[in-house]
Amino acid sequence: MLDEPVTIPDDPEELRSFTARLLDEVKAQAVLIEKLRHQLAGHRAQRFGSSSETIEQLQLALETSEIAAAAMVARMKLPDIEDKSKPKRKPIPDHIPRMEVELTPGSDACADCGGHLRRIGEDVTEELEYVPGRFIVNRIMRPRFACACCERFTQSPLPSRPIERGRPGPGLLAHVLVSKYADHLPLYRQSQIFDREGIDLDRSTLADWVGKTTALLEPLADAIGRYVLAGGAIFADDTPVRMLAPGTGKTRTARIWTYARDERPWGSDMPPAAWYRFSGDRKGQHPKDHLAGYRGWMHADGYAGFEELYRSGAVREVACMAHIRRKFVDIYRSQGSAVAEEAIARIAKLYAVEKEARGSPPDQRAALRKANAAPVFDDLEVWLAMQMTRISGKSPLAAAIRYALTRMARLRPYLDNGMLELDNNVAERGMRAIALGRKNYLFVGSEAGGKAAAIAYTLIETAKLNATDPFAWLADTIARIPDYKINKVDDLLPWKSNR
Repeated sequence: MLDEPVTIPDDPEELRSFTARLLDEVKAQAVLIEKLRHQLAGHRAQRFGSSSETIEQLQLALETSEIAAAAMVARMKLPDIEDKSKPKRKPIPDHIPRMEVELTPGSDACADCGGHLRRIGEDVTEELEYVPGRFIVNRIMRPRFACACCERFTQSPLPSRPIERGRPGPGLLAHVLVSKYADHLPLYRQSQIFDREGIDLDRSTLADWVGKTTALLEPLADAIGRYVLAGGAIFADDTPVRMLAPGTGKTRTARIWTYARDERPWGSDMPPAAWYRFSGDRKGQHPKDHLAGYRGWMHADGYAGFEELYRSGAVREVACMAHIRRKFVDIYRSQGSAVAEEAIARIAKLYAVEKEARGSPPDQRAALRKANAAPVFDDLEVWLAMQMTRISGKSPLAAAIRYALTRMARLRPYLDNGMLELDNNVAERGMRAIALGRKNYLFVGSEAGGKAAAIAYTLIETAKLNATDPFAWLADTIARIPDYKINKVDDLLPWKSNR
């Protein structure tokens, strides 16, 4: 329910029903979190031998569930619910350097009567911030003034903050996101690192920050998605991640999808971008929903779930030579097959043409391919078909050749269109961060937690594609976005920070 677009009903009866369902879902998340905390406490009580791995898995399960719960609260603009089992917030240690910022009214004259303002006190808000390599505390001081004539009270308002009633600064929130999703450090490990600095930040606190920050940044991830789908050619791929199955204590296979736009190989000055989406399974309905309204070419592997998109005619397929080559490489490594070796050598000639064409305008790339790549491509198809008559049809080599012939028919459009690529490596490179992170976080706790991860990956990986420091850009963006107009959010996209 909370992972779907929400329209608040106007009818009182429908509103009551909607509220009841919403509370049921929030309660279910709270029950799951409490259950995991109980299991974790039990394992800590008998912490020895092989149980250490189980403890880490429970830490990760709690982490993703708490992120999901925080994202729900932020997205639905619900009030924070005080969790009595949650550790109480401790004061920021005195050894952390303080940086004082004083906010005063613009004038020392009363706005009502023009009388002189006299200082009668101040309010101080401490905000824990992170700059590369060290923590600081921003002491935001807001003196209180009263008019000497009419006693009118005056004080500067507290600036908008990324997390209402929270104490983290934008830089600290950016540091936690980048550490988790770019440097693959689970939150419980970050908590341990902060503890060595004398900073008491519990894993559950960090999870709350991640959930609320990704919810705050969701409009920016949506803007990146719109930009990607505005391209004439995109790259698509997906990878499995494990997700906790509610009520079973087991995991099931979910997916993270990526859709990328990168026009640099044909000399375009349009910036590259990657848009990530999460789904609880691999049904073809998910890419159909993701790509609703898209018209253009799509580089992809042979996933059957894309077929309905191709049949509609709106999305035109471009197959991937890297997938074809990979099958021959596997056979050559395992069997030393001369046929596989020859296939690899022939495919290398196609990549040599691509190396020469890289960076040229589309018409020049198409002309170069027609002259140098098309004859190699045609000969490769004929040669592969001939090999099928000489080997056993049940052998792994025969399976690789059948796959190659089927996919090459769908790769042929690249020869005539200079905006297309020989492979889908742009999307596959976008999955490396997921693969590295998967080794550390093991699984996501829920669909809401998976959605939070997809938002973070969209922002961080797009910044990296544009040679933008994810930390610096996110810190600046998190500071600005609370007061930013939703229809101006495109101004915050990472490539615009370089201009």
